Amino acid sequence: MNIWIAIGLTAVGCYLAKLLGLLVPAGALERPLVQRLAALLPVALLAALTAQQTFGDGPHLALDARAAGLAAAALALVLRAPFLVVVGAAVVVTAAVRALL
Repeated sequence: MNIWIAIGLTAVGCYLAKLLGLLVPAGALERPLVQRLAALLPVALLAALTAQQTFGDGPHLALDARAAGLAAAALALVLRAPFLVVVGAAVVVTAAVRALL
């Protein structure tokens, strides 16, 4: 029964968060600072998630094949490769390092 209480509270919380977002006045959303933050926040969150998934192993720092794959993807981005080439380079390098180690 506790799981259903948690599901119900989560649903109510999500509804209230959405309702709160709808109650924000339009003038507050049109400010330049808010628009800049809204444009940059997804990039920062994605970068943080990528770093945590690449270098995190519980409470420890991990330097393994994932770091090599990320480095290959970064190099491909610096060379202005298309997105599929970036992903492919990361996959190939990660698989090769895992196979060698």
